[in-house]
Amino acid sequence: MLVAAAVCPCPPLLVPELAAGAAPELDTARAACTDALGVLAAARPDRLVVVGPADESGHWTYAQGTAGSFRGFGVDVDVRLGRAAAGQETLPEPSRGPLPASLAVAAWLLERTGWADAPIEGLAVEPLTVERCIEIGRDIAARSERVALLVMGDASACRTLKAPGYLDERAEPFDASVARALGKADMAALKTLDIQLAHDLKASGRAPWQILAGAAEQADLSGTLLYDDAPYGVGYLVATWS
Repeated sequence: MLVAAAVCPCPPLLVPELAAGAAPELDTARAACTDALGVLAAARPDRLVVVGPADESGHWTYAQGTAGSFRGFGVDVDVRLGRAAAGQETLPEPSRGPLPASLAVAAWLLERTGWADAPIEGLAVEPLTVERCIEIGRDIAARSERVALLVMGDASACRTLKAPGYLDERAEPFDASVARALGKADMAALKTLDIQLAHDLKASGRAPWQILAGAAEQADLSGTLLYDDAPYGVGYLVATWS
């Protein structure tokens, strides 16, 4: 059963070496992510499942200890999805390649906070249907008596003229609706997010958020919104369910 969840954004710019001189602009977001991971640790889970958007089409699983890197973004920073330790249960080796960007950011956050509280599994997903997301979430929740979720994904990328997706007037109200749903642990609101609108607004977190909604169906969790802003014209949200 799901006992806690943390929702974090997944821009590689969270890694200070990549952001360089602009790194302080995301200090508040980093601090919120650290606080969110603290909630996961406090829940004392038997297993941590990290879910994020895939870099390509597919549905890929990643074992504890899988390597990732930000070298493709021009910085010499390598990460691993937790420590590969003898006797720890892991998933099979990934179907292809290193960690996708979203899970590499998660791995960096976990390393930064010294995560050692439970074995880790990684899952990267393409923009699946709502029904498939719910199904995956239910399966995750059934894997252990005490499961925690780290859900990676950004809100819209269309909040300003300089945003990656340019300005779209629908972006701000969409992000506000997601922030309310995450802050209230509102599973119904997450399940009814408009798939086409999320696609148009380049909201990479849509499928991971709906996986969270499926995983939380049998849990009695309360939500807290820790961070809600749009630096660089992209909506970044940090929330906890516990």
